[in-house]
Amino acid sequence: MTRSETHTAADLARLPDTERARMLRLMPVAQAEALRSDWRFWARPEQLAPDHDDWRIWLLLAGRGFGKTRAGAEWVRSIAETDGGARIALVGSTLAEARAVMVEGESGLLAIAPDAARPVWEPSLRRLTWPNGAIATLYSAAEPESLRGPQHSHGWCDEIAKWPHGPMAWDNLMLGLRLGKRPRVVATTTPRPVPLVRALVGRGDVAVTGGRSVDNRANLPPDFLGAVEQAYGGTRFGRQELDGELIEEVEGALWSRELIERCRVRAAPEAVRVVIGVDPPAGAGEGSDACGIVVAALDAEGVGHVIEDASVQGLGPEGWARAVASAAERHRADRIVAEANNGGAMVESVLRAADSRLPVQLVHARQGKAARAEPVAMLYA
Repeated sequence: MTRSETHTAADLARLPDTERARMLRLMPVAQAEALRSDWRFWARPEQLAPDHDDWRIWLLLAGRGFGKTRAGAEWVRSIAETDGGARIALVGSTLAEARAVMVEGESGLLAIAPDAARPVWEPSLRRLTWPNGAIATLYSAAEPESLRGPQHSHGWCDEIAKWPHGPMAWDNLMLGLRLGKRPRVVATTTPRPVPLVRALVGRGDVAVTGGRSVDNRANLPPDFLGAVEQAYGGTRFGRQELDGELIEEVEGALWSRELIERCRVRAAPEAVRVVIGVDPPAGAGEGSDACGIVVAALDAEGVGHVIEDASVQGLGPEGWARAVASAAERHRADRIVAEANNGGAMVESVLRAADSRLPVQLVHARQGKAARAEPVAMLYA
């Protein structure tokens, strides 16, 4: 871009949206197209990768509607268009989400690509190929083993706070990030205090950028911002989902993170009894509740230990029953205690279909979860 074009860009940036659009229509076609595809001109500073070099991971924690997807897609586009040897991993919570948001979405890679550098999208291969040879491949965090083996030079990870098997998928991606001179990853997500996000925040090789939904007011309907502010402004949910704030503690929680960390031990005890608690979901599918599967052990001194959270989400009865059977085999469980409020005898039948040897005991909850959890929380304290 020439000096005069840069001056024009600076002037355009100060205009209202409607006036800016009118000015672009009056420009020579080539100049207008160059500006339309110049992300560094249109982006807000917090949507751009850090301009220093001492980062390997860029973590963009921001509220909904902030423009995280556009920032991630533009970063990938900048890599792909300048490096024909780039091999980029695009990792979403599921393959369907990765395709719908990261590739085909309104701010996805196909939508932002200029005609001259538009990648070829091959859905059956989960692959985007740019004219210069750069390649991006889609992966699902729900299938972390699919990231074992492939090598990449860059990665874009979307909504990592909702990834199933988050740490495992992330670790497999990191172990394959070994191509090129400077492998890097951008992770875009609305913040939640899950282990993966908490592990990344504060690391020396992670650059963290934050932002609020309202920062993107120019590209959001005013009615939307007004409605969500009225409904959620000032609430814990609003601080997390709109203001992009990483809130470590759950308000009113019986277990604080400090208490959990204080009670950790380095190794599992020599168990005299192992019991697995199962809370089956009422439905199945991606939007259903998780099936809670928690493994607890009693040591020789009578102290209880939680040794694994094997909970799974999005699986049908056969799927979560297999997860219970697998946990029972790993830990040689003495008893499977399953809540039968949702499903009754069907719960036991499904579990025994997965493994007829499972020592299943059904229980019916007659009190709310908080009332049942209070005595356990007191033992922890």
